[in-house]
Amino acid sequence: MTEVLRRGRASLAFSFFAQGAAFALLVTRIPAIQNRYDVSDGLLPVFLAAVPVLAGVGSVTTEQLVKRIPPSVLLRWSQPVVLLALLGVGAGRGMAQLGAALAVFGLAVGALDASMNMLGVSLQRAYGRSIMLSFHAVYSLGGIVGASLAWAGAHWHLALWVSYLPVVAVLLPAALVGSRWYVDGGSAADGAGAGTGGVEGGSADGGPVDGGAGSGAPGVVFKVLLPLCLVMTFAYIGDSTVSNWSAKYLQDVLGSSEQLATVPYNVYMVTTLAGRAIGDFGVRRFGAAAVVRLGALVAAAGFAVVAFAPGAWVGMLGFTLVGLGLCVLVPQTFAAAGRLFPGASDAAIARLNIFNYVGFLIGSPLVGALGDAWSYRGAMVVPMVLVLVTLVYARSFAAQPDRYGGGHERPRTVDVGRGSNGL
Repeated sequence: MTEVLRRGRASLAFSFFAQGAAFALLVTRIPAIQNRYDVSDGLLPVFLAAVPVLAGVGSVTTEQLVKRIPPSVLLRWSQPVVLLALLGVGAGRGMAQLGAALAVFGLAVGALDASMNMLGVSLQRAYGRSIMLSFHAVYSLGGIVGASLAWAGAHWHLALWVSYLPVVAVLLPAALVGSRWYVDGGSAADGAGAGTGGVEGGSADGGPVDGGAGSGAPGVVFKVLLPLCLVMTFAYIGDSTVSNWSAKYLQDVLGSSEQLATVPYNVYMVTTLAGRAIGDFGVRRFGAAAVVRLGALVAAAGFAVVAFAPGAWVGMLGFTLVGLGLCVLVPQTFAAAGRLFPGASDAAIARLNIFNYVGFLIGSPLVGALGDAWSYRGAMVVPMVLVLVTLVYARSFAAQPDRYGGGHERPRTVDVGRGSNGL
């Protein structure tokens, strides 16, 4: 690998880390945000739902922007906006300012998530092996760090802006500096070809190198992308179930103490990090489809253990299995979209990213409604069944022949000596 690719991978990994930390700092301090702005229980869900809805809008907009602007440029400027919006959430003085800050956060997060994964898929192709899970592992690490910092802020009763300011002050300039080494699709291919002589024109799974959304290749066929959209939705329904309901489930259904009820989500995050850290090795050894099948089975088994757990400790074991299983699905879904549409992967990833937010919006209300109307044990069966449906679509994750994206086109040429942003 050339130095260009190594630096591109390291700078993109830091971007994933910063995003994980920023998102965790927001969602783990929701009670403090509600108290600061005196948001009623009835109005709070409106604010919370607005963020993923606007993130979906941001992702759709990104699909159009990358036809004219490299994803690296969008990532370079969307990440500082996300961090500044986070600070705005903590420093506002009224509900209107809170709404404006959350709106900016949501729109920028949509662009950020989409452009990060676009660059990740391009780099994976240039490397010639699976590295996508490593980026999402760093995201999980950032989430653990962010949640820990949020805990410290709550423990010491710090004002929100006091908790957020040091984090933004460190991450924002570091992200701007690191963005100088982002590598777009065409420049990744050029750098790989220069460094190895054998990766140029090839991908991690034998497919062609991405020509980018603007390469003139045929567009995305939504019927072909739909199975991956469903898998993404089901994965985030499972993820939001753990995020929003694990503590309540342990305390109210399995009779744990309030302190013990906080443990499952932390364990879930750690097992997600561990699974993603080793997941790329599994993909290289057994293939993406096999890893996705195993992940779906383990996650479904975890939800089954949770649903039938006789006590809190068995329930925590179930949530641990869920983390180990779900952690591989999302990164491999983005990678599979790049394989299916090698000449239009940016557009495919932007559309696929929307279903991240669809799953997040559906998951928590669905489990809550079923829990109230039926039982929370029964509600846990629903994400279990949805994750099992992933097995039906596992073949979409296998290495694909050049069927849909115009893959035999040559990649764009970018002067990697100057960096992907022309710096």
